[in-house]
Amino acid sequence: MKLLSKKTVVIMATALCVGAAAGTALAAAKPTADVSVDALSKYVWRGFELSRDSMVLQPSMTVAYNGFSANLWSNLDTNSFTDNTNSWTETDMTLSYERSLGMVDLSGGYIYYGLDGAADSQEIYVSAALNTMLTPTLTIYRDYDSFPGWYITLGISHSVPIKDDIALDLGAQIGYLAADEASSYGVVVNGAQSATDAYSAFHDGLLTASVTFPVSKYVSITPKLNYSFPLTSKASDLIEVTSFGYNGTMGSGHDSFLYGGVNIDLSF
Repeated sequence: MKLLSKKTVVIMATALCVGAAAGTALAAAKPTADVSVDALSKYVWRGFELSRDSMVLQPSMTVAYNGFSANLWSNLDTNSFTDNTNSWTETDMTLSYERSLGMVDLSGGYIYYGLDGAADSQEIYVSAALNTMLTPTLTIYRDYDSFPGWYITLGISHSVPIKDDIALDLGAQIGYLAADEASSYGVVVNGAQSATDAYSAFHDGLLTASVTFPVSKYVSITPKLNYSFPLTSKASDLIEVTSFGYNGTMGSGHDSFLYGGVNIDLSF
């Protein structure tokens, strides 16, 4: 069932991309396309460590037209620490729509998470960004499938010009995670997640820095550095017990992660 589910995701995304391209061939405007790959020292998602002591490759493909977009994203663990022999640990599909209303940019969409080693899940989200100093952005995610709950982020960003088209991009974000039930995320008690008490707390902070170097009209290379850390003691405990280095004894895992790498992007 897992393999079938992932194949379905790929087929749907491919059909959307081909359909968008075919449809716009009849119109004056053309769709945009973007293909990129991140090579990172670690895979960290919403504060959680999802790889250990191995580089991850994360290819992504997006086709967009008139505010609508379809994205297909995957994670390849080059030295998977889990018992699963499949190095492709995740394949996600995102369908979204964006629209600008004066000083506010609005977006929303649907995310399908195709996971190895865990049940696939689905989310919807909405986001609003203010076109003002630091571009404050609020995003609300709702998982309504395998891990029901809310994840809310508030972030800011700023770009510092360096030379010509080169700039230093800085970002900061905080996240709040609230599970509907302990089966999604449980409060940590005595080194283990509770089976009855659902977790909710200000969860993770994320600091990012990157510099984009244009190579040509269509190609760019972006070195990046990220730092993820817990916002509360409850978050620290949960992140630690779910980290790949945790061996059942509090203090054996990690709750903060410094990681980075490079992105290669082709857009047209």
